[in-house]
Amino acid sequence: MEIRKEGGLRGAGAPDEARLAKINAYARTPLTAETVYCFRVRLCDDRPDRDFERFDTAALPRMAELFCGKTGICDHQWSADRQVARIFDTQVVREDDGASCLMAEAYVLRTERNADLIADIEGGIKKEVSVGCAMGQARCSICGEPYGTCAHRKGAVYDGETCLAVLSEPLDAYEFSFVAVPAQRAAGVTKAGKEGYGMTLQDCVAKHGSPELSDALRRLSAEAELGRAWRKQLEDGLVALGLSLDLGASEQTLRKAAAALDDGQLQAWKAALDRRAAERYGGGPQLVRTQGSGKDDEAYLI
Repeated sequence: MEIRKEGGLRGAGAPDEARLAKINAYARTPLTAETVYCFRVRLCDDRPDRDFERFDTAALPRMAELFCGKTGICDHQWSADRQVARIFDTQVVREDDGASCLMAEAYVLRTERNADLIADIEGGIKKEVSVGCAMGQARCSICGEPYGTCAHRKGAVYDGETCLAVLSEPLDAYEFSFVAVPAQRAAGVTKAGKEGYGMTLQDCVAKHGSPELSDALRRLSAEAELGRAWRKQLEDGLVALGLSLDLGASEQTLRKAAAALDDGQLQAWKAALDRRAAERYGGGPQLVRTQGSGKDDEAYLI
């Protein structure tokens, strides 16, 4: 796969009237074009990165919404003193090679404090960026299961395909940061929070854990798989009962409702439907065997 090596920053300078209006939506005191320096930044894309992870293409529009208004800092140091910029607009762009990327426009104030930063941006020194965000799901690109619950591992090749963790379901966006070496080759991305907390529990145990912790994690993963199977069986049973009792909802609606419940609520609803089905259809055989009859099947003969 061809990888673009350029950094995350694009054209910079004074904002036009439309951009200035968006900037002033975040300012308490109206700013003028002369007091603001704007630049475009490539936040992230859906290509594989150096950690053998990639963002799901479908997640980028939601990430674009979450990153609007977020701050720009340096080296992912979460400190008010390190805040240097703010994103005022975002856009998902489809590129010529078919990849999608998340572009943002950010601004800094033309102050004495920011003079060196603006000079570094103009001079191509401050060029690479990285983002901090939280993703709700990481799935294996080989089998589609939640990453860490299957036998596949990031970076390994299976039948000619490199395993990746595909990140989806954006939960929150924290910041973007100027960094020296980003995780993504084109823009640079760290996926969650700060200081590398984007790794999964499985990766954490593999990197920092002991053989005992690895064994315990495997047992927990196996138990979790049994729990998911039990949950699916319960949801399937509830949907089947709902359809047979003609509750007035489609299968899709019933499945969506069942998926939104926690385990206790799901069991309670299933039990209520079981009782209603028993009342409607009755239970047990229509003919009851007479005690003490001669033949085993005599009571059932008509």
